[in-house]
Amino acid sequence: MIKTLGSKIRPQPVLLIAVCLVVIVTHWPALSKEALFSDDNQYLTQNPLVQKPGWSSVRRFLTEVLEPSTVEGYYQPLTMISLVVDYALGGRPNNLQQFHYTSLALHAANTALVVVLLYLLFGQLWVAAAVGLLFGVHPMTVEPIVWVGERKTLLAAFFALWSLVLYVYYTRKNDSKLYAGCLILYVAALMSKPTSIPVPALMLLMDYWPLRRLKWRTILEKLPFFVIGGIFAAITYISQSRTAAVTTPAAQGAMRVLLVICHNIIFYLYKIVWPVNLSPFYAVPKPLTLSNPYVLAGLIGTCILIPLLLISLRWTRGLFTGWLFFFIAVFPAMGVVGFTIVIASDKFVYLPSVGLLMILTSFLCWSVGAKRFTNLSVRRLVVVIAVFILTGAEAIATRQQMVHWQDTETIYKYVLKLTPDAAPVHISLGVALESQGKVDEAISHYRRALQIEPDSPRAYYNLGVAFTLKGKLDEAVAHYRRALSIKPDYVNAHNNLGLVLKSQGRLDEAISHFRQALLIEPDHIEVHRNLGNALSAQGRFDESISHYLKALEVKPDFAEAHYNMALSLRSLGRIDEAIDHFSQAVRFKPNFVAAHNNLARTFVMAGRFDSALEHFYEALRLKPDSAAALNGIAFILVNHPDPAVRDPNRAIELASHAAALTAYNDSTVLETLAAACEAAGQFDRAVIILQKAVDLASAKGDDEFTARLRRKLHSYKQARPDSGNGAEK
Repeated sequence: MIKTLGSKIRPQPVLLIAVCLVVIVTHWPALSKEALFSDDNQYLTQNPLVQKPGWSSVRRFLTEVLEPSTVEGYYQPLTMISLVVDYALGGRPNNLQQFHYTSLALHAANTALVVVLLYLLFGQLWVAAAVGLLFGVHPMTVEPIVWVGERKTLLAAFFALWSLVLYVYYTRKNDSKLYAGCLILYVAALMSKPTSIPVPALMLLMDYWPLRRLKWRTILEKLPFFVIGGIFAAITYISQSRTAAVTTPAAQGAMRVLLVICHNIIFYLYKIVWPVNLSPFYAVPKPLTLSNPYVLAGLIGTCILIPLLLISLRWTRGLFTGWLFFFIAVFPAMGVVGFTIVIASDKFVYLPSVGLLMILTSFLCWSVGAKRFTNLSVRRLVVVIAVFILTGAEAIATRQQMVHWQDTETIYKYVLKLTPDAAPVHISLGVALESQGKVDEAISHYRRALQIEPDSPRAYYNLGVAFTLKGKLDEAVAHYRRALSIKPDYVNAHNNLGLVLKSQGRLDEAISHFRQALLIEPDHIEVHRNLGNALSAQGRFDESISHYLKALEVKPDFAEAHYNMALSLRSLGRIDEAIDHFSQAVRFKPNFVAAHNNLARTFVMAGRFDSALEHFYEALRLKPDSAAALNGIAFILVNHPDPAVRDPNRAIELASHAAALTAYNDSTVLETLAAACEAAGQFDRAVIILQKAVDLASAKGDDEFTARLRRKLHSYKQARPDSGNGAEK
């Protein structure tokens, strides 16, 4: 007879630890993987809140309920907070080990929870451990561990499994504290990933089988769970529709929804049983009609499976209930409400697979306990050997699957081998290649994406980026315009087109596109900054300042906005305010070399030479070949009001280095070098160098600067010892 929760047998920690160790050893290579995939830019590489650990980031993740600002989609604060913690512990976009440590630890914990849950439900510890081990080393668990953005899958499963475990305890002890804990953990699961919404329904299924306690009272006790789940469902729909996209069943059509469900039922069962050619991107079958053999197989397979499961109810509740557990748990990701461009994903079955594990556990318990065919010890030996073989096969497949996640380029190329006509993957691979400087390769993939999807605005946009990098600005403009003709509200395309037009001196057109971007996304800080820069280039400093201020209202620690605002303030002669904003820029971004240099220059304008020296030296420490810092220090060593600080010879050395770095083509640097030579008594050299500066300034058409240099040149000539005035001096 199967032992129930009421028995005195309890899970042995040693066995749980052994299972977890096998899982950890199997997945250990994941720690060295450096692949970034799909939406990892939102979760890590371009998420300013994750990259700024602190209570302010935590608060924003918790309070941005209906419209998350840094991640498109639904409310998932606990997931984001966990990534913040990993970042604080040293995780970085170019070093993912800390993120993988946490994810692997969560997966090991989830495996242990699966073992505990199966043991509590079926009373056979070794069977539960064996089945849990099969879950822990299954190749389909690779994806949520090595994919940084899928922390949400692991964390939500962790809280959901704890909730289910406590629920089983509650059904036996009827303790209100256990009920409250179960409810709190359910909320935590929802705050990690809203696909946990069906958990109360899963509890009802467990009430039906194997707990066999389904009554009206047990249904009523789930009402608080269903109310909370309903609230989170509404939050999810609103936040997803506001920040990303949602396709309703009505928009898809009943036939398409039916075919997607049937396809996925068979597809997932097939992948779980035979996990080959696993991929983080399963494209929607084309065409999604019965003329496609895969779609037809899904429909036929489902039409066979469901009747068989219903017929099985004559003998056991297990088969149908376990499958229904799986189906209900995976239903939010079935595509009935569209929120993704893929038709299926390995990560979607992470928690739902528990339903199938319940079927397997029940079967093995029955097999071991059956009183026919062979004796008990032989049956147990057969089970152990079978589990050992399956575990080994899974572990090998898991290790092989991890190889594809070595780096970003490798995973995208692997996906393209399986789905060569996936336009989004071609684009993502292009972006990865572009980041490595392989721009021509990237362009080839963008063009391939356009062959597959001729009206892909993202492909045109990325071609624009690539041609910008190659300096082919006219081609870049053409592709940005094409992207906008397809998607007029493409904010990034407006922004990048504005930047290219600005670089071409077409400021009015650039400003127009920046303004259009802000009409679409009024709080886009980069666009406000870029518009401010364009207005500043037209000398409209007051207007530029207004846009820097708007950017800073959204992001007070936006160092670049502080920097650009300081430049405009300085141009207006508001020196003290400029100093304040330059100081803010270096406070929020201590390695901001240009800000240190310009803060120092502004201190010079304010006559605060010692403060200027401090920041010039810091800029030089950060960038030893900074011509601006070398020139600034040399200038101060020539002009400092304290004779004890002035050092013309050292100034000559520094200014000469700066002149060499600028190939003697910077008239400002040459002016400083000439002044240093003059101060050191090297009058002839000073005249020669300053004459070069005059010629450069004149060639650039800077009349005011040229006139000033000519006056200084005349003074130097008069001061030479061989001149009349110099002899008198």
